[in-house]
Amino acid sequence: MRVLFIHQNCPGQYKHLSRVLAAEPENEVVFITRPGKPDVPGVRKVEYKAKREPARSTHYYIRNLETGVLNGQAVARAAAGLKKRGFVPDIVCAHPGWGESLYIKDIYPDAPLLNYFEFYYKSAGSDVDFDPAREVTLDDFCRVRTKNCVNLLSLEACDRGISPTRWQRAQFPKEFVNRIAVIHDGVDMEAARPKADAALELPNGATLTRDDEVVTYVARNLEPYRGFPTLMHALEETCRRRPDTHYVILGGDGVSYGAKLPEGKTYREEMLSKVTIEPERVHFMGRVPYNKYMQVLQVSSVHVYLTYPFVLSWSMLEAMSAGCLVVASETPPVTEVIEEGRNGLLVDFFAPKQIADRIDEVFAHKDGMAEIRARARKTVRERYELQRCLRRQLRLINDICARRGRAGSGTKPAAKPARRRAKGW
Repeated sequence: MRVLFIHQNCPGQYKHLSRVLAAEPENEVVFITRPGKPDVPGVRKVEYKAKREPARSTHYYIRNLETGVLNGQAVARAAAGLKKRGFVPDIVCAHPGWGESLYIKDIYPDAPLLNYFEFYYKSAGSDVDFDPAREVTLDDFCRVRTKNCVNLLSLEACDRGISPTRWQRAQFPKEFVNRIAVIHDGVDMEAARPKADAALELPNGATLTRDDEVVTYVARNLEPYRGFPTLMHALEETCRRRPDTHYVILGGDGVSYGAKLPEGKTYREEMLSKVTIEPERVHFMGRVPYNKYMQVLQVSSVHVYLTYPFVLSWSMLEAMSAGCLVVASETPPVTEVIEEGRNGLLVDFFAPKQIADRIDEVFAHKDGMAEIRARARKTVRERYELQRCLRRQLRLINDICARRGRAGSGTKPAAKPARRRAKGW
């Protein structure tokens, strides 16, 4: 079977799927991506580069569309080169968010296209109007509606789609929802597992273990969409209450989602100017390698996860898999996974004191929280475990290829587990 993956940040959501397919000698796997991205064993990488950036004169509503067009053109040229050299895929798996797969059907009209649909933008009932302190203007309504141009073109072009959660799929127009399967990328539970003797060396040379009181927080970037300002106000309160607790914060100083601060200021700088904490107990570690990140989760006493109604972070599920006691915002799609008091604790996203109270609650009832930790890991095993998700992805790929009369995947889906599938799947 010949498989073409397209993602600007190889391997992205295809980290596991591309490896599994490439491991079968009868499969030929190619990945189109931007320059300088990691190699995947057995996968041939083809790099693309857009010819230019969007023009400064372009209306800011459609800069996202122009970026998508430029990326789509560059990927189309790369795919045309592959086709000229004899590579015609049996299926194309692409993340359309940056426009890369816009024209792939014009290069390979007979190859089925399976798009990964991560988020559909809305000005009401989602992230844009979530913060009550922020007024949603007419400009926001117009801008957000226009921002979906790439999404809509991608929905029309694809044969099928995948979304990682039910809530994320439900954001897409009802006319297209039935084309989209809900299948998560999967959590490697062997890598993300509890470890009784875990230890974490801090930048100052000190070491934390499971015997210490450790509150953890992880985000790609420290920003409002992932609740960083709320976290910092909560830590100010818990620093005052708990003199022996350490706080480990992972995340960069950039902005992945939402607005940047003026004059290049970071949200970390802004929040440190607003709250009083003890620097020797609040450890900002920036971005770290995966093994270090896993050590952070494995020594965690309480893991705080906050998010707008937006894309669910891999880190929340990995924290649950690692046996963390997760205190999370009561926002979708978090509530699709965490049930209050059963496999985690839920809080108001905008309530720092409530977060501090729940942290206190965990430390006051350490033994009573063991069941919640165990059920958190069980939730991941039953619904998001890597092999389970890979079986479903491969089954979908085989089904799509069979319907189009193309070769099926050389990797057969593993036998279905004897135990019953989790409700809602």
